[in-house]
Amino acid sequence: MTSILVYKALHVFFMVAWFAGIFYLPRLFVYHAATQSADCDAEFKVMERRLLYFVTPFAVLTLLFGVLLIYSYGLAWFRVSSWLHYKLVLVTALFVYHGYCFKLLADFKYNRNRRSPRFYRIFNEVPVLVLLSIILLAYLKPI
Repeated sequence: MTSILVYKALHVFFMVAWFAGIFYLPRLFVYHAATQSADCDAEFKVMERRLLYFVTPFAVLTLLFGVLLIYSYGLAWFRVSSWLHYKLVLVTALFVYHGYCFKLLADFKYNRNRRSPRFYRIFNEVPVLVLLSIILLAYLKPI
């Protein structure tokens, strides 16, 4: 078994674990933005914080094994893999999205949220579309 296959398997595993969290967190934000109950508000704050801090290491490990894959394939491969350059732009957008979730978490924590449940429903769809694009790029390698 080559190290590339191990890196690839771990990259995919941690990506799936990361996405489970970033698919669910904005859904919690939807319900949190809609609640009027102080008890529910406090419970959502705990759930959101725990989830975001739980999945953040998965994001870091996804990045780590992705970088190891690129390194293993080599610079010559990287230069000619245009599809990968587009994928990396999308991955960067996902890390920005993930970072923005920390800002939203702080807004809820300090009762500063001014966004509607509708905003969070739309926000929840962003990583789905980005993931679809990344998978299409990685498997089809169209460019």
